Amino acid sequence: MEQRKTLVELRGVSKSFDGDVALSNVDISIRDKEFLTILGPSGCGKTTILRIIGGFETPDSGTVSIGGAVVNGLPPEKRAVNTVFQSYALFPHMNVFDNVAFGLKMQKVPADEIRSRVEEALALVEMGRFVKRKPHELSGGQQQRVAIARALVNKPLVLLLDESFSALDRRLRKQMQMDIKHLQQDTGITFVLVTHDQEEAFTMSDRVVVMNHGRVEQVGSPRQVYEEPENLFVAGFVGETNLFDASVISCSPLGAGFRVEAEMGGRNCFLISNREYVPGEAVRVLLRPEDLLLELYEEYEAAEGRPVFKGHVVETVYKGTTYDVVVELENGSTVLATEFFNEDAESVSFRPGDELAVSWIEGWEVVLPHEEQSEL
Repeated sequence: MEQRKTLVELRGVSKSFDGDVALSNVDISIRDKEFLTILGPSGCGKTTILRIIGGFETPDSGTVSIGGAVVNGLPPEKRAVNTVFQSYALFPHMNVFDNVAFGLKMQKVPADEIRSRVEEALALVEMGRFVKRKPHELSGGQQQRVAIARALVNKPLVLLLDESFSALDRRLRKQMQMDIKHLQQDTGITFVLVTHDQEEAFTMSDRVVVMNHGRVEQVGSPRQVYEEPENLFVAGFVGETNLFDASVISCSPLGAGFRVEAEMGGRNCFLISNREYVPGEAVRVLLRPEDLLLELYEEYEAAEGRPVFKGHVVETVYKGTTYDVVVELENGSTVLATEFFNEDAESVSFRPGDELAVSWIEGWEVVLPHEEQSEL
């Protein structure tokens, strides 16, 4: 895959408000024509990053570059960037056409060009037949489309989306996510989205930046962030986790990673890791609910080196296409497993009280240093 050039770059960016640190030495590179999402909990600094890129805030230190030029101190109207705010910020007294045309009129663009560019932008978001309507005559999704058209009409290098789907209901939100993803691919404009919604970030993004307390925790593709979290915060923020304490017995090279033998729950297990550990080191073993394999204990067949724990079903939780199984292990700890329905699609395979063998496929685990603590 061809490596795209860097279009927006933040280097050593820090920002405080009244002594409270919002960003601390942040480095982020955003590539040309990519869809990047900044993901994190409330107060982590993600919106501050968006406002700094857009020119609405000035960093206390560090540099911001767009298209290879440093833009520190440059006002928003002088940057090749447009922002779609959470509130959409449409002018209530103007119709759709005039809302979209407003910026072009301020730039004194010729009327004929304004009309063609507005029509083109509204066609992109499928709002061409609503040109005469006022904002209050539109649905939330339609208002969002108009706000996006108003940004696109200026032909920005970068489009910033600030929690732009949070006001929509779930069905419309999911529809808009796919529509905006396809719009980004069609226009080739770099999109930067801020959200706290993991599913939204994974659905739309080429890459995800996970933020926490003003720092970047991890940058990677949605699959990398989910399957290869760099620490417990990332693991816990982007999905359900099961954590096991373990102690390293030995560690040896294995391809691009390492094969770790560890004592875990009174059993010796073989684990796959991308980090090297030393004998005696305490580690945490992370498994997603969908990673766990469940079998009735009386039916499972032991295999050498296969980690198997005995437990019993506490409850099952219906999720539509899947169901969750809560299992209490012999040591009293509880794990969560995700199962699909059996062949008749009407009943679950396991029921409260069933004794189970709990295991997983070798290599699906993530091994992290024990001292790392989740701050969720």
